[in-house]
Parts: sequence; C-alpha cells; structure tokens
Amino acid sequence: MTELPVGGKTHEVVVSPGASGKYHCRAKRGKFASLSAESEATSLHVSEPPTPSLTLVTPWPDVFENEGVEFSCEVNDFDWTYTWYRDQEKLQDDSVLSLDEDEGTLNITSARRRDQGGYGCRAHLGDRGVSSGLSKITRLTVYENLPNATIRKDPAFSQMYVGETANFTCNVSVASDWEYLWYKDGNQLVDFGEAIISVSLGSSDGGNYLCKAHRGGVTTTGHSEKIQLDVLEIPTPLLTPVTKWVDVFPTEGVKLHCGVHGRSGWKYTWYKDSEQLRAGDAVSFDSDGATLSISSASAERAGRYECRGNLQDRPLSSRSSPQLVLKVYDKKPTVTVTQDPEYKVMYPGESVSFVCHVDVIGNAPEWEYMWYKDNQPLTESHNNYTRQLTGTPDGGSYKCQAKRGSSEVFTTDSSQPVLLKVEGKTPKPSIIPQPDVDQLYIGEPASFECKLELSSEWNYYWSKDGESLPTTSGRFKVDAVSLSHGGTYECKAERDKTKFVTEHSDQRHLLISEIPVPSLKRVTPWPDVFPTESVTLSCGMQLNGSIWEYVWYKDAVEVGEDKAVTFGRDKTSLSITHASVSHCGNYSCSGKLKSRSVRSNGSSPLPLHVYDKKPVVTLMQDPIHTLMHTKDSVSFGCHVNVSSGWDYRWFKDGKPIVTSGNHHNISSAATANTGSYQCQVERGEKTILSSERSHAVQLQIKERPQASVILKTGWSEVFSTDSLVLECEVLDSKDKWNYTWYKEKQEIELVTSERHTVTPQNDPTQSEYTCSGIRSGRPAYSKLSSPYKTKNLLLKRRLLLSISGIIFFGIIAIFLGFIVFRVFRKPVEKDEKPEEANLFLSLAQLKGLTDAPCPLVEYITDASLTATPKEGEENGTICSETTPLPISSQEENGVISNGEDQAENNGGLTSFQH
Repeated sequence: MTELPVGGKTHEVVVSPGASGKYHCRAKRGKFASLSAESEATSLHVSEPPTPSLTLVTPWPDVFENEGVEFSCEVNDFDWTYTWYRDQEKLQDDSVLSLDEDEGTLNITSARRRDQGGYGCRAHLGDRGVSSGLSKITRLTVYENLPNATIRKDPAFSQMYVGETANFTCNVSVASDWEYLWYKDGNQLVDFGEAIISVSLGSSDGGNYLCKAHRGGVTTTGHSEKIQLDVLEIPTPLLTPVTKWVDVFPTEGVKLHCGVHGRSGWKYTWYKDSEQLRAGDAVSFDSDGATLSISSASAERAGRYECRGNLQDRPLSSRSSPQLVLKVYDKKPTVTVTQDPEYKVMYPGESVSFVCHVDVIGNAPEWEYMWYKDNQPLTESHNNYTRQLTGTPDGGSYKCQAKRGSSEVFTTDSSQPVLLKVEGKTPKPSIIPQPDVDQLYIGEPASFECKLELSSEWNYYWSKDGESLPTTSGRFKVDAVSLSHGGTYECKAERDKTKFVTEHSDQRHLLISEIPVPSLKRVTPWPDVFPTESVTLSCGMQLNGSIWEYVWYKDAVEVGEDKAVTFGRDKTSLSITHASVSHCGNYSCSGKLKSRSVRSNGSSPLPLHVYDKKPVVTLMQDPIHTLMHTKDSVSFGCHVNVSSGWDYRWFKDGKPIVTSGNHHNISSAATANTGSYQCQVERGEKTILSSERSHAVQLQIKERPQASVILKTGWSEVFSTDSLVLECEVLDSKDKWNYTWYKEKQEIELVTSERHTVTPQNDPTQSEYTCSGIRSGRPAYSKLSSPYKTKNLLLKRRLLLSISGIIFFGIIAIFLGFIVFRVFRKPVEKDEKPEEANLFLSLAQLKGLTDAPCPLVEYITDASLTATPKEGEENGTICSETTPLPISSQEENGVISNGEDQAENNGGLTSFQH
C-alpha cells in the first residue's frame, strides 16, 4: 500500500494506465492526534481509448477533380463523436466538404486538388473528455487533369492486307473501374465496349482508330492517339538495283533488290527473260532472296529481270513491277572533268571545285572517284573535289578516274587534265580614266574603268571620298560632270561566284574645274601700230596651256589666216605681218581642248589701233644754248608723239652715233662735241618701221677760259717779308670774275677775291695752290689753274740768296785785289789792259760752274738748310740765311724782278736785271 502525499480532503488523479488500482483514505486531526480508521476501498480501472476504423466508401481511391468522395469513421461502443484530419490538420466544413460528427462520415462533393492527402479521424466522448487515437491514414489522390487513354494494335503493322485480323487494346494508366468506348474515323463502334477488340479486316476497315474510358457516368478520359490502319490489297514487289546502275561493263558486279516497300516477312524468287534464276556461276541470292548478286557481268547476263514476293506465314504473293533491263557495255566509259568556277587563274582565299563526269547512264553516286594533282593522288573520293586555295602551290594539273564495285573493281581511264593557275598574292585593280586626265571641266563626259589583268566574272565596287557609289559595273560613267563629281575615286572587285575580293585600287584624284577663260596679251609691246608694221597677240591659259588650241575673233567675227595674218602653233598667237587700217578692231580669243570637245568663253577684248601715217619725231635740247663750253653737260631728248616700244637712233653731222634710249647725254662737253644733232625712231624685228629724222639741233662747244696763278711778291721783298701773295687771273677774258682757291685740291673757304696771301701761319708745310674763276653768267666757271707749289719757290729763293752772297763776296775780293794790284803791279801798256770781269753771271753760266755754292735740287726744306752736310753733297757747301722764307715758286713761272714777270726755263733763273 502506497501512501500518497496528499493532505486535503479530496484527491485528484491524473488518468493514465498507471493510475489503475484500489483507493481508500483516513483522517487525522491535530499535530499529534492519531489517525482514523481506513475507509472502504474504491477500485479504478484505466484503459487506452479504442482506435476508430476509417473506411473509403467510394469504390476508388484515386479520383479526379469534381468527382465525389465519401469516408466513414466508426467506433463500436458508446456514443462517440468524430473529428476529421487531412495531413494532420483538422478539417472544417466548407462548400464542398461535409462533416457529420455524430455519424462519423466525410463527404467531398466535388474533389479539388487541395483535397489530395492522407485522411484520418478521431473519436471523442465529449462528456468525459476522452478522445481516441488517430485512425489509420487513408491516402486520397486527386488528379488535376483527366488522363488520356492509350491504344495499341497487334500486330503492329501499319499496313495490313484484306482478310487479316487486327487486335486493338485500350488502356488508362491511372485509376480503375473504367468502361471503354471505341471510334473509327470519328464514329463510335457500338458493337465494342471492352478494353480489347478484334477486327477481321476488309477493304473498308482501314482508317483511324482511337478509344477513351469513363466511370460513374461523370468522369471521362481524353481520347487516345489515333492509330492509322491501312488495309491494302496484296502489294506488288519493287525491283531496284542495289549497285545503283543497270548499265555495266565486263567483269563488273551487279546487285538487284526485290522488295515490298516498308514491309517485312517476304521472300522472293527471280526471273530473267521469264525463266527462273538459280544460284550458280556468278549468280547468288541472300537469305530471303531479296537481293540478286551477279559477281562478274558478261554479255549473257544482259536481259530483262523480274522477281516474285511471297509473304511469310501469310498466304500472299505478288509479281514485281516494273521489270528491269540489265545492259552490258563492251568498252570503258569516257571521264571528263569540269571546273567551277571556270577561272583559269585564281587567287589565295578562293575556293574551286572540280566535278568528275562519267558519260554513261547511272553517272551518279554509284561511282567512286580518284583524284590526282600533277599525277599525285589526292584523298578525295567523291565526284566533286573542292579545294581552298592558299597560294601558288595549289596551282597545277587536275584530273580524275572513276571506279565502282566492291569485290571486282572496275576503273575508268583518266580524264583529260584541267590546268589551274594560282597567283601568289591578291590582285590589285587599276583605275583607267577616260579621258586619261586628272582635271576635267564642267559639262564634260567622264568614265573610270576598274581594270584587272583577268577581267572575267567580276563585280566592281566604287567609292568616292570613302563613300560607296551605287554601281557594280566595271565602268563608272558620268555623262556631264559637275563640281560635285570632283574627289578621290577608288575601286575594288569581287568575283561573282567565289566572293573573292581584291585589294583597293590606287586612288585616282579627279579635279573638276570651271572652264577657264583665256588671257589675251600683246606680244608686240606697243598697242598702236603703223602701216606695214607687224604686230603679234598671244592667247593662253594660265594653267596647262599646252593642252589648248585657240580660235581668234575680231569684232566677234572669227579671224582666218591670209597673206597678212598668220597663227602660231595651236593658234596661241596671231601675227599681222603688214598692218593696215583694215586690221583695226577689238580682238579676242577662246580656247578649245585639243583632245576633247571643250570650249571656253571668249577672252576680254583687246583693241588694236592702226595709224594711217608714220610717227613725228621731235628733238629737244636741255639746256637750250647753242654755245656751250667744255665740261658743260647737255642732254638731247628724242620724243615721239604716239605709241611706244621705240628704239632710238642718233646722228651727229648726219652720221650715226653710238647711244641708246630716247636721251643722248653729254656729261662733260669737249670741242669735239660741236656739231648738228638729229634722232630717229624705229621698232620691230622682221619688219622694221622707221620714222623720218627729226629737225637738226646745232651745238657749238668752245674751250672754257683758263685760270692762272701769278706770284705777286717781288724778289726785292725776299729779305723784308715772310709772306707770299698769289693772284688768280682768267686768261683772255674781259668778264668780271669771282674766284675760288684750293689748297692741296681742297677748297679754301671764305676766299673769293683774286688774291690770296700765304703765310707761315696758314701754310707752315708749304703746299700746292690752284684757283678757278666763277661768275653768274656763262661760262659759269673757268678751267682750274695749274698748281702753284710754294716748296719750289722756297728752293729757288734760297738758291738765289746763295748765289747773291757768292757774287757779293766775289766782288769785294775782286775789288781788294784790284787795289792791291794797282799798288804793287808794274805799269803796262794801255792795250794790254785786261778785260773787265762780268760780275753777274747768267743762269746758264752758273750751271756750268763746278764750284757752285749749292747744287740745284728739286726740294730743300728749312731743316735741310741748317743740317750737317751729308756724304755725297756737292763740295760740302751749305746754304743758309738768317730768316727762312717758306716760299717756293711754280716751275713753269718766271721769277718776278723789279715788279715784272720773267719766264722760267725748266726751273732755272734766266737773268737778274740791275
């Protein structure tokens, strides 16, 4: 007995199998009081609730949507209520689900896909709070779509013959309890309702058979696929060659086949010319006789062949149709090779095909082909040999042979060779323009030809400035070009069969220009001409003038060639050899291309004027003086009243003089220039036009007056002054003059008087002086005087002083000697008295003296006079004076004594006057 730890008046027991047993109790009061006696025992029995039984009332567990399903749940004792579960989830009533908790039923009036699952139920005693365990799970499958029935025919031949039986079986892969419906060509067969039916075939039983199934009057499957049943009459066997040829050559093998197309189970017998063939020499059959093999053809095998078919295990037979005639040739066939494309020259990247043809019936796949390149075998065995070309090694000689047969091979002779050339590189076309020029003019026709060395079977593609042109012709043509046609053209070519594309051609630049207007110019440099004179005009284009020829017009009328009018090459010039008044007018020209029919507009007109008389020449002098002096300048101008381009001719005293231009200039006149002057003009090369001579202009040239420098300082003033006075005089002139003085060829400024004084202060080095006369009248100036050298004058004066001293002391010595002589001499006779000596010697006498005190030298300075004598100086004599005079005289002038000029001879003194 187990005491429970309960102190209360009541005791609750959790019902479980372990709670079964007998229960009693007793009471106690106070902490130390004793227990009461035990109560009577009460028994408690606890057992597991029963498991309900779940039953599928509907006869099939697999249903389709919209079918009804009923389940029943039952417990034998007590009044239980029930709950339903699908896949462990409790179910509730809805529109198609009906639950009867008291009766234990579950009705699904219209099954849905979601109703699929495992169904179970529980039973409950509501007043006691007891629930049973879950019933066993019943699986309900709900198919979303109805299945289609399947059909099978036995035998499975699609073609059957009249009198045979065909068995059909209809099957549904899901669910059960089906009833079957049969149809032929859409009509129900009412005599058939089972899954398997048998049909004894007649000619009308052929057609499309199908079936379907249904159950419960609600669910119907889809139709099965159709089975086509052809009910045929007994077929005729077809006789065909297996070797695919019926024309054979000796020793060739031949195979013929007899058969009913698409049918099996037949056996065959063979006939030649209506006689049955038996296996024997060179003749054999396969197992069912369908194939006849002739291993080696000969003439006796030629004939008409036929066969008969017999259906195995079926009492059917039929004779072949049509019959087959076997022909046996007596020689080999001819083989030829054709090339596609038929290009004799091809390029890398192209593909070429060779086809081998045999010239007999049956020229098709029955042949096996052997190919050769340059007599070396190739691997290709078909009648069509295609080669992708990569370079020049692919070129060569191609040929073929044909063979057929397996055991005894028949081989033809080789075909003729086909030569193929393969270039090593991609060709490049060239553009040939017509006309072949780089420049065209608006309105001209133009065309370009895209040219290849091999011009066959090419399509051409053109572009201008990178833009495609809409043509595939080898020639691009424009009837009349405009400025828009100018640009850069190029082309390429594509072969029409191989689609092989060449390189782009070189670019061809085409310039389209407006037609230029020629320029008209005068070749003859003068615009006006005179009778009989020649004139030339030129016409030309500024650019590419050599490609033009020209047409000339005078006053808008074309000019033709005649005796006076000629044209240069291409009429670039018009020449009038003998002009006349009739040639006056406005000349123009237009250009015409030599090679093409292009004409320009006319040039601007150029007027030509022809005078009716010769030009008048006028001679003018500048300055206008008939009398002029030497060194004057004078200019003559020759003037023409009209036109230009003249050459000038000059004459003096009627004789030509050498000068050029329309002016004759005399820059420094001489007396030889005196004379009568005239001029004349002329021009032209072949025909020279000359004017009349101008009127004569007289010119007289006189010598210009001569200036002279005169020493005005006298000899008596040698010892009394150190200055020198020079005077300038214009000889043989009574005119009043002013003067210009020059020292060492440099003009002495501010000195214009006729005299000029030289002192040691203004000329310490002794210089050369000249002078000239100037005046306001004509002549304006005189000739320059001869130079006057003060250095020579100094020498002469010093020399004069020396001689004078010698003479003076000589006189004194003579005088003293005379006195001594008179004192000491003896008296003599009167007639013996000596001649009185001449104390004043002439210059010539002085030159003859050997003891001259000073030699005559050209130049002596003051320094040299006081210097120590040098070696070589004559007699070592030194001339000196106390006061040096820096004065010398001109060699050509005489020394003035007693106020008058004396002539000087070669620098020596002629005489002194007392």
